[in-house]
Amino acid sequence: MEDKNILVEGFKLLSEQANELSQNAQIMAHQAAGMMGVAPAAHEGPGEFWWLMTIFVLACFVGFYVVWSVTPALHSPLMGVTNAISSVIIVGALIAAGPADFSGSKVLGFFAILLASVNIFGGFIVTQRMLAMFKKKQK
Repeated sequence: MEDKNILVEGFKLLSEQANELSQNAQIMAHQAAGMMGVAPAAHEGPGEFWWLMTIFVLACFVGFYVVWSVTPALHSPLMGVTNAISSVIIVGALIAAGPADFSGSKVLGFFAILLASVNIFGGFIVTQRMLAMFKKKQK
């Protein structure tokens, strides 16, 4: 029972310290944004691009390290999942390149459709070849 109370007190202390750290970080972010003349929130104004770009770059690094650490036995299932993700990307790109007025997002949507199509069809070809290696040869 005494160990449980010690743990509870420790968690309360950690919670308070985390709350204080969060408040300090928020104050520092507002001060830094004020000195740079940038909107304080990440989703307001020109700061949105850098916020989204940061997420994109971090996702690239995480994706690279996740895929790099996959054992060779799981490459075929990984290719299948990658192709499924690319098909979802195509849906978003089709929406972005829709029939409305011509803009930069339409051009980017068109290139996303092209690149995702190459990824999907190329991935299925590679997966088909890999699976064919596991089939028994018939005489």
